[in-house]
Order: sequence, then C-alpha cells, then structure tokens
Amino acid sequence: MDLGTLIRPALLVALALVAGKAAVAQDVAPAAEPEAAQPAAPETAKALKYSNKWRLEVSEGANNDGLIRLRLTPKGEDAIDATVSIRKGRSENGVARDIEDALRALLDKKRFKVEIDDGEDVLVKKKGGPDFAFEVVESTLKGTRLNLERE
Repeated sequence: MDLGTLIRPALLVALALVAGKAAVAQDVAPAAEPEAAQPAAPETAKALKYSNKWRLEVSEGANNDGLIRLRLTPKGEDAIDATVSIRKGRSENGVARDIEDALRALLDKKRFKVEIDDGEDVLVKKKGGPDFAFEVVESTLKGTRLNLERE
C-alpha cells in the first residue's frame, strides 16, 4: 500500500466535514437586525422607611471575623454610614455591644440615643431632629443574622 492511497481517503473525509459545516451554517437563519438602543431606565432609589425608633435584633454569634455596614439617614439629610468590625467567636450579645459601641461613638448624642435591650437587641432612638431610616447595608458575618424593625 502506498502513501497516496492512505492520504486520499483522509482528504476526502476532511473535505466532507468542511462541506457539511458550510451547509449547516447556510441553514442557520440570518441574524435579526439590531433594534435601536433603548435608553436605560433611570435607576429608582429604594424608598426609605422612616421612624423615630429602630430595633436591630442580633441572632447567633459570629463564625468568622467580619464587618457589618449600617446606614442611618435622617429625613432630608445626608446618610451616616457606620462600619462595625466583629471578631470570630463573638456571642450575639457581644455583637450587639460592638454595634452599640460603634453607633454611640459615631452618632450625635444630642440627636440619638443608642442602647442595648434584652442583651442581643440594639435600640436606636431619636432625641431631636427628624425621623430617620436605618438599614443594614452589608454583613460579611457567617452565622450571625440581623433583623431590623421599626418601632
């Protein structure tokens, strides 16, 4: 058997494969004309809920080192962000105390009162000024759950 006899069948198979792919490509429907670009809808701001008192319930301890980012927004004013560092192994009461300490250090004592209730709840109350929104923006803690309630 000479080399030419082996190469010809391989070439025929390769040509058949290429021809088959070309035929399949022609059967595909042509791409639709691109539609005119629609202007993006304006991003709607999340509607804030305001109250004169908020309760942040802490459940379970921290299974890792992490951060909690909170945002307090007095009605008609700029937001106040607080980032609280939490160490792995902190109990739910310890996490609540860390949050209380961070908020007390940050917030104006003439306008806000921050306290612990039932050991694991943090209460934030207005003393003066407008009602405010309170949000948990982010938490990287595993195991710890945060529940926010208006009162």
